[in-house]
Amino acid sequence: MVLGQTGRHAFSFMVMFALAVMLAFAPRAALAQDEAAASEVAAAETAAAYTPMAPTEGKGMPVDGRLGFQDQFSPNGDYALWMHDLILLPIITVISLFVLGLLLFVIARYNRRANPSPSKTTHNTMIEVVWTVVPVMVLLVIAIPSIQLLARQFESPPEDAVTVKVTGYQWYWGYSYPDNGDFEVISNMLTAEDAVAAGEPYQLAVDKRMVVPANTPLRIQTTAADVIHSFAVPSLWFKLDAVPGRLNEKQLLIKEPGVYYGQCSELCGARHGFMPIAVEALPRDEWEAWVREQGGTIPGEEVAEAPAEDAAAPAPAA
Repeated sequence: MVLGQTGRHAFSFMVMFALAVMLAFAPRAALAQDEAAASEVAAAETAAAYTPMAPTEGKGMPVDGRLGFQDQFSPNGDYALWMHDLILLPIITVISLFVLGLLLFVIARYNRRANPSPSKTTHNTMIEVVWTVVPVMVLLVIAIPSIQLLARQFESPPEDAVTVKVTGYQWYWGYSYPDNGDFEVISNMLTAEDAVAAGEPYQLAVDKRMVVPANTPLRIQTTAADVIHSFAVPSLWFKLDAVPGRLNEKQLLIKEPGVYYGQCSELCGARHGFMPIAVEALPRDEWEAWVREQGGTIPGEEVAEAPAEDAAAPAPAA
């Protein structure tokens, strides 16, 4: 009987001791798992860390001796370039050649030597109908795609668009990211020596670019701190005035990664020609890594919390 009770006490003691050991090591095991997960996240972020993109020669920048528009890297730019090359330019060419030929014909046919007795004709109904109807038709052909292009440029950005607030200063630019912690990047023009060292064009290169994700809808908002400026990037077919006390907004989508240059396009003072714009479009994961490096946040992304201290292990039962 005594041995039976002693055995039961020993068994109970062993069970309690085993539970105490498990409770003591469980927090450490969970902490080890958390540290491993954090290491994986840190490794992924390090792999996608931001490095400034080198510009591509001739892409997103003016080229010496080139005729026509810059290559376009936005949907609106593609549409505008198509409209210019396949609608406006042929119409302009045909009308210009027709008017030139008509002038040469009139000079040759109705000069004083070839036509000593000038005509007294006052009107011609058919000609008047033609020169009224044909221009109206030409204007309609031009107006329809023009109105479509205007409508495309005033479409509202979607709800999930990335917002960048552009502020014009005399004479530099500031880019803030309201959806990502509202940090601001100040952008100044590089000196000639620094631009050459970086392999970028002088008066277009900057120390801090406006960094955005490629192939993602952007909500560009512009304002100014002093006088009227204008945020313009020709290769993206984008131009929006920055007016003090007013917030203008426009949608932009950059089709592929790259560096795209522009300049202030509103006369704003003595150094108006020295406040360039450099927009760097990155793949989404690289852009998110850049946001984190600036101290910003990604909407919907949980912020990792510091692991709690180890709980004191319970003492084994006596």
